[in-house]
Amino acid sequence: MCLPLGWTVPPMDHDIFFSISQTPDAAGRVPAEDEMFANYFQQLECADKLGFGVGWIAQAHLSTDTQKSNSRPVVPHWQGEVGLCTDFPQLAMESFRRTSSIEIGSAVMAILAAGGPIAQAERIANTLHLHGMNQDEHRKLHVGFSAGRFEFMARPYGIVPRNAVEEAAWPALRGQIFMEAGEIFLRLLRGDVVNSESTYATVLTRANFRSDDDWQRVQEAAFEFEGLDALPDEVPIPKRYVFEDLKIVPNTFRRDLLELVAGTHDPRAQTFLNSFLPVKVFNLSITKPEVIESTHERMSTVFHQDGGEWQRRDMPRTSFVFLNAEPGLTSEEQSEAANREAKAALGAYWKALEGTIDPSKVSNAANNALIGNAQEVAQQITERFHPEDRIMAWFDFFNHDSDRVCRDMTAYMEQVVPLVDASMAN
Repeated sequence: MCLPLGWTVPPMDHDIFFSISQTPDAAGRVPAEDEMFANYFQQLECADKLGFGVGWIAQAHLSTDTQKSNSRPVVPHWQGEVGLCTDFPQLAMESFRRTSSIEIGSAVMAILAAGGPIAQAERIANTLHLHGMNQDEHRKLHVGFSAGRFEFMARPYGIVPRNAVEEAAWPALRGQIFMEAGEIFLRLLRGDVVNSESTYATVLTRANFRSDDDWQRVQEAAFEFEGLDALPDEVPIPKRYVFEDLKIVPNTFRRDLLELVAGTHDPRAQTFLNSFLPVKVFNLSITKPEVIESTHERMSTVFHQDGGEWQRRDMPRTSFVFLNAEPGLTSEEQSEAANREAKAALGAYWKALEGTIDPSKVSNAANNALIGNAQEVAQQITERFHPEDRIMAWFDFFNHDSDRVCRDMTAYMEQVVPLVDASMAN
């Protein structure tokens, strides 16, 4: 990369993702819950010492294994539990207590589950109040939030179709419920007094649907359900959250310690959420490059003014890392071993998600993974990432050998990152 004379690129930001996913390893062994959390804390403390910027924790709710027996299982082939962190605020506080420099984030908190956006906002406010009572505290709580990837986690909280119209509109309607919940969540964290008369109103039109057929099914359902004289051009949907004036407490928490990140690639949602507070955006390993670049372009114009100018590092980019820097192996042997490990882990993952994800996205994720020895991984980062990107490295992917994960993390920061920084500075 050629730079103007006298201009230097700041070091790329490196975060880390912790899945705490209780799944079978390559040998079929499933660790106990205590072992999973012990592994997490070992890796967190290692990441803290190595200098990773933010430790992002996956949040999940309810047993993935049990939901396979439901009438409409969301992930019918998943083995074990997709994640054990069901209370991000509590785990975040314990994580801060055990570390000195790393910041903590949720990736992501499902605001439709666990009581909905009001309860979730109150939990975050309480966490930030306790975290910020030490006036010398500077580490931020990064609150990633979304509708939640797996629907079964929100169903017990009433996030299901309420009538034939909603049943017909459901895939699109769920995104609208997130808009309604997102506004409530953000305004309460902002300190507002909120009531449902002033929150997002869902009115479905053709623009909400991928095809004419999808929209026509909703029109026909509304025509019959409402007893209309003609197919409607608009279909209003009653609100999910109906309430009089309320305000969360505590309310004097340190908002300077809060960073908000939305787990959505819906341009309308990104724009809407930023009308209330600065809300950054997550990028998944399966996202195509053109979507990444269009998101940066959009966010540079819609990012809330209180957040300052949009930066590329405001969108963390998740990446699988299959690094082999094990001693006693040649660089060629390390590369071969890393590729074997990647193939086994990714194969198990995609099999578990069979029928729940677009096959083309599977291919994109495999192409986006960082695989190889230290030199190869450094070269891949240099080729695929912009110098001002923020990488969210995922090391514990289907790997319960915590000592090995820590060795990989160490090799990444001590061998890969210096090569990347040197390459991008030239």
